[in-house]
Amino acid sequence: MIASIQGTLTLIGADYVVVAAGGIGYKVFVPHGAVDAIIGDNVLLHTSMVVREDALLLFGFPTVSERDLFEMLITISGIGPKTGLAILSTLSIDHLRNAAATGQPEILTRVPGIGRKTAEKIMLELKDKLKNADGLIAPGAAFEDINKDVIDALTSLGYSVAEAQAAISALPKDAPKTFDERLRLTLQY
Repeated sequence: MIASIQGTLTLIGADYVVVAAGGIGYKVFVPHGAVDAIIGDNVLLHTSMVVREDALLLFGFPTVSERDLFEMLITISGIGPKTGLAILSTLSIDHLRNAAATGQPEILTRVPGIGRKTAEKIMLELKDKLKNADGLIAPGAAFEDINKDVIDALTSLGYSVAEAQAAISALPKDAPKTFDERLRLTLQY
């Protein structure tokens, strides 16, 4: 199996990239926004190879933990590699961990093609799998997610990532924990 691939990025598609390594171009399916590189850059993707009777597919991720979560997702009945990729394209790894830790299946309904009933089934199985994985459920994930959401909101308003992170860092320790309040305070920074 191919555990990782490092090479030159030669093509960026809607849900895949082509990485040239050793004179061969590998088509690697990636979550939306997972590759922050331009054509010609050297990239390293941690991969999961899915073998079907009609295809060999490579799925690539920027971190080992994302790859491991993907592999965990596709072991859940009814979740194939494309759905697993859609989940990781829609939700951050921290959102998934937090949803599993707190039992919030509605978070998964943001993923196209996943309804409430399927989300509940996925969440039930995922929670059990994450419990057995070392350190995959992060206790502070909800708070980190709020900060990430605030950073995303600030960058969509035109602030740079560095400015947004500086505004978050400047918040007092006793700052409110809600998204709305934290966003309001960072806008006053």
